[in-house]
Amino acid sequence: MLDQSYPFLMEKPMGVDAEEVRRVADRAAAKNAFVAVPLGQRYQPFVARARALVAEARFGPLSHVYFRLNRPTSARYVAWDAPWMLDPKQAGGGCLRNLGPHGLDLFLFLTGEDAQVTGAQLSSRALGQAVEDYASVLLRSQSGVLGTIEVGNTFPRLGTDGESKIAWRDAILVLKDDTLRLTTATGEETTSGAPTEPLALTALRDALDHWRRGAPPPISVHDCLRAVRLIDQAYALAGRRRG
Repeated sequence: MLDQSYPFLMEKPMGVDAEEVRRVADRAAAKNAFVAVPLGQRYQPFVARARALVAEARFGPLSHVYFRLNRPTSARYVAWDAPWMLDPKQAGGGCLRNLGPHGLDLFLFLTGEDAQVTGAQLSSRALGQAVEDYASVLLRSQSGVLGTIEVGNTFPRLGTDGESKIAWRDAILVLKDDTLRLTTATGEETTSGAPTEPLALTALRDALDHWRRGAPPPISVHDCLRAVRLIDQAYALAGRRRG
């Protein structure tokens, strides 16, 4: 698609490691190509509210960010005719490679800074597959904001066990069960945190809108690369390699 100058949108992680994604990013940059990635968590109402509060800077310094996305069993990939998703050599890993970009990108997006992985642990204990079914990653941004990202495939039914949180010195904003809760010293404010449409649809609409206007992708392969580099760091720290 890059060789033929086709604009395109491709799902994360776009490669089995950062080196593969870097080659796509470099070629896209050289050709000034439109290569979008639907990292849909950016379109959560939680993110819009969090970024607005960060910009206001009225709650003191940013302290930490937490993100959990625990989806149903990875057996769903076999049901979808994608059994290769359970092969670490072909998929590049398990839930961290596939779901991790959402949380890692969100941390980078909310802090507006680069980050390093300071700790990571993986488990395949629940499902007994060759790929991990749960992962926990610790991050630290350039200015010292801490992050905890948890992703997994161990939710026991259709749906998601998820939570997002951003904390300052004087406030905490939490999204859980489609409810936004802002807690400060003066009390609590609760509002709906449910998106108005599926996040994947919002991401697709936004990418198409940018392409039609001749604008760069709203979320690009270069954004994906930043998250994938952190995934590689996490695998290295956890001692898990492909194959």
